[in-house]
Amino acid sequence: MSEVTRILSAIEQGDPDAAEQLLPLVYDELRKLAAARMAEEKPGQTLTATALVHEAYLRLVGGEHPQHWNGRGHFFAAAAGAMRRILVNRARDKGRLKRGGGRRHVELADLSDPLAAPPDDLLDLDDALERLAAAYPRCAELVNLRFFAGLTHEQASSALGISPSTADRDWRFAQAWLLRALGGD
Repeated sequence: MSEVTRILSAIEQGDPDAAEQLLPLVYDELRKLAAARMAEEKPGQTLTATALVHEAYLRLVGGEHPQHWNGRGHFFAAAAGAMRRILVNRARDKGRLKRGGGRRHVELADLSDPLAAPPDDLLDLDDALERLAAAYPRCAELVNLRFFAGLTHEQASSALGISPSTADRDWRFAQAWLLRALGGD
């Protein structure tokens, strides 16, 4: 059992000191994931990669209800989901009329790969991912791991417990599905 897995288990058991032990072990990896994600955001963001990591970490281990993780891969998948929710919530906040809203629709028909660059409208992508998750949960989780967590193809397939060839098929399917859902064909 790795040190991270042992500490995650201790957090589940309610050990109050375990969360403090976990952060130094996973911080660098989470910071790299957040930095990669923030690099794809529009210029002028007030949220930094460090702030994104801290907020996601607090959501993961600072809540009243204990989280249950099935190891390191599951923890990082949860971290990717937390980062996604934070970014989506910020996009929603910015989009509200009282905060200068007025989202504009972005055509993604010109993109051959809808996930190669982030769309200007993160809310449309989030809505599409929610619909994908309802119909094809594993494909949506793969997108989360690759796009939001920045995992490689091999890391994502390992985290999901599927073969690289299955992950490749799911990835191609998810890309096509999202392209169509986001207005491209």
